[in-house]
Amino acid sequence: MQSILGVFIVLHGLVHLLYFGQSARRFELRPGMVWPDGAWAFSTLLGEKTTRNLASISCVLAAIGFVIGGLGILAGQAWWHPAVVGSAVFSSAAFLLLWDGKLQKLDDQGGVGILLNLAILIAVLVLHWPPLGF
Repeated sequence: MQSILGVFIVLHGLVHLLYFGQSARRFELRPGMVWPDGAWAFSTLLGEKTTRNLASISCVLAAIGFVIGGLGILAGQAWWHPAVVGSAVFSSAAFLLLWDGKLQKLDDQGGVGILLNLAILIAVLVLHWPPLGF
């Protein structure tokens, strides 16, 4: 279980790098995908270019946190817990703030990631799962 969970957390973090590539306009995850353009919290205030830069930085930070947390699980270190919880909270907040405010194409805007983050938070904080023993 420890290996499966550690690899899952690392992979969840690496998916954030795909969103980094999208926000930095290195590639399109899907044709016509414009995330994070039109972000309700930042686009009007900061402009699209700065919002994209903010999204890029946020995705890299979330990825780093999840990868470190996943490696902590794989290495049997107790510090995995705050790393994973902090990354899940940060990632969810970032995607919510970078959302365009519309209910269409939520998967393009990190909707699936937010659901995974919520599942991680519920499992770790509420259900105290997994019992890794460290």
